[in-house]
Amino acid sequence: MPEMPALASSEIGTLWMTYQQKTMIKHMLEYFIEKADDQEAKKIMNNLHEEITPYIEQMVRIFQSEGIPTPIGFTDQDINKEVPKLYDNGFDIMFVRMTKEISMAMHTLNITMSYRDDMIHLYRNLTSMTQKYYHQCTKYLLEKGLIPRSPYVSTTKEVEFVKDTNYLGGFNPISGKRSLNTVELANIYHAIESNVTGMQMIYGFAQCAEKKDVRKFFTKGGEMAAAIVKEMSEVLLENNIPVPATAGGNITTSTLAPFSDKMMMYCVSLFCSFSLGGNSVGTAFSLRNDLPAKLSIFMKDIFEYAHEGAKIMIKHGWMEEPPQTVKPK
Repeated sequence: MPEMPALASSEIGTLWMTYQQKTMIKHMLEYFIEKADDQEAKKIMNNLHEEITPYIEQMVRIFQSEGIPTPIGFTDQDINKEVPKLYDNGFDIMFVRMTKEISMAMHTLNITMSYRDDMIHLYRNLTSMTQKYYHQCTKYLLEKGLIPRSPYVSTTKEVEFVKDTNYLGGFNPISGKRSLNTVELANIYHAIESNVTGMQMIYGFAQCAEKKDVRKFFTKGGEMAAAIVKEMSEVLLENNIPVPATAGGNITTSTLAPFSDKMMMYCVSLFCSFSLGGNSVGTAFSLRNDLPAKLSIFMKDIFEYAHEGAKIMIKHGWMEEPPQTVKPK
């Protein structure tokens, strides 16, 4: 049999990112499992934890076989299971669902940058696992009444084609602005839903973070997410579409951190990256030009916020470097 080729540069980079993400999720799950008071939620998280662990071990073996230093990622030192619950009312599954949404996007992108059979199979298997648990989390939250579905709307009865470029400007000669189409509505609602979960998560982080600059950073992020939810909700209301309210995800009064500042900063960085990607998709598929304008402003603010977070992580020595290329002498 031919010898397996060394990992390509893109494969090293994607494997490193995947290891960071999976070690974070694994250890955050351990806290949420410890504090879960709903047996169905606990079962979902336990099963996910059991399935993630062998993939982390597989990644360690790949790093070792390639002679690449195994990343530190996140360890038992980054969680404290002895503190009280920071979140209640289904937030654990809401958080897991969001991380699975991020994972689906990451694994799909990573497989397009993979060439070796074992790497392609790794991301295919991770994608399958991620989709399974995303479905379980969504089903659980809907059955418990903790998240609403996106709005139901009446649609036109016939297929139509755009007849005027005013459609792109969102202009309707009678009402002033044309109504949202369902593609635009889908992206607006997704932005609301993801930012509501992100807002709840980050305000909880702000409540318990150890360092003052980290607490301030998290508070700013919560305010930014709230502003996005408010502005996108107003777009729905302008179109006479009700804004479904999320029932789950309460923050408790605890001020004791279950996670290290380092882990919480990385988690927010991950959510920022996902938000930038989601807004990019929303911009690309929105034909009413006032919507891409709003989303572009959000993207600029999120990018600057993520950059500010990177500076804080560097300041405190929390930003682990990806494997570096060696310049020839």
